[in-house]
Amino acid sequence: MSRKSFDSPHRATEQGELSRRGLLRTAGGLTAALALGGSAAALAGPTASAAPSTFTHPGMLHNAGDINRAKVKVAAKTDPWLSGWNKLTANSHSQAGWTPNPQATVIRGGTGENYGILYNDIAAAYQNALRWVVGGTAANGDTAVKILNAWSATLTTLTGNADRFLAAGIYGWEFCQAAELMRGYAGFDLSAFQKMMVNVFYPLNNSFLTNHNDACITNYWANWDLCNMASIMAIGILTDNAAKYDQAVTYFKSGAGNGSIAHAVPYLYTDSDGYALGQWQESGRDQGHTVMGMGQMGALCEMAWNQGDDLYSYDSRRFMKAAQYVAKYNIGQDVPYTTYTWGTGQSCAQSSQTVISSGSRGQVRPVWAMLHFHYNRRLYLDDKYISAMYYDLVAPEGGGGDYGSTSGGYDQLGFGTLMYAK
Repeated sequence: MSRKSFDSPHRATEQGELSRRGLLRTAGGLTAALALGGSAAALAGPTASAAPSTFTHPGMLHNAGDINRAKVKVAAKTDPWLSGWNKLTANSHSQAGWTPNPQATVIRGGTGENYGILYNDIAAAYQNALRWVVGGTAANGDTAVKILNAWSATLTTLTGNADRFLAAGIYGWEFCQAAELMRGYAGFDLSAFQKMMVNVFYPLNNSFLTNHNDACITNYWANWDLCNMASIMAIGILTDNAAKYDQAVTYFKSGAGNGSIAHAVPYLYTDSDGYALGQWQESGRDQGHTVMGMGQMGALCEMAWNQGDDLYSYDSRRFMKAAQYVAKYNIGQDVPYTTYTWGTGQSCAQSSQTVISSGSRGQVRPVWAMLHFHYNRRLYLDDKYISAMYYDLVAPEGGGGDYGSTSGGYDQLGFGTLMYAK
């Protein structure tokens, strides 16, 4: 696979956020997406945190420009898009005719766990939706809608131990992606799906961010906050609800828990080559969950980007610094580490991690294409370590079903090579 990197000065990245909302609002849809896809545009001051006056659809992980580009490139049999498409079509979840298995109650954590049924059906809905919007095959579109409608007509309860909040967060934002792609498709009951998201998923998302399961505010890892923030943002976009969208953006910027940007990236460094790095909150835990964090925060930032908010660049591109740090360590290089201390349980009893964890170091998850093609191709920044992680370990990206059968392989939807390559 060809590899292209921009060697513009990597130290000169501390500028303001890209102002996108005006362009999205005036140009709209495909024109705006294409206009912004390959240019750094004019750098301006930080965007407002308020939701857009009119939400862009499709406007979650994929905008109209992403979809059109993938469609054109795949039809022309051009790599790397074709390689990404082949990963999609080879996945068993993407096959038309997938039979949904909706449950009235989904349990994650404790007795009677059955949440694997949900994440497999979500992967199938999303992958069939991708095959519809990119390949135009009605059988895949029909299958995606069948899955979405079956669940919205059946699911009433998400429960279990504390892990129920992970289920509500991860599967909340993921489920919304398939629904957003199928918006307007004949036979899709969007209203029923919106009601399910608002009545079943959002209450748990909101409860977690507001009271953290009655635990110390620092007890839960960054991913717990992040997946619930992403779900709230996705539900806000899906239902055109400005308050929910703003809730997620505000928490990203100033929330008290570990998912807000300053808490998720507590320590900043500059390495010997001059690259800015940011220690991730879960780095002392293990690398599987740390890489998961790149996918959860990445999803949040990409959804916001497609609605005109540049969270990717917020706080002097603090997230990019974290992604560079995580990538550098996971491609086998050394990074600095500062002892991380936090309060646990309900009493906030202190616990510390004194060294970075090598557990699951180098784990491959399909989260890097989104980050590389944003920072390197949209913004023309030198993302040395992110690029290496993507091209050397991950590309082309698959999705749910390609990375094992356990839940970790379904914590991200994937297929970034197909949908983000530029």
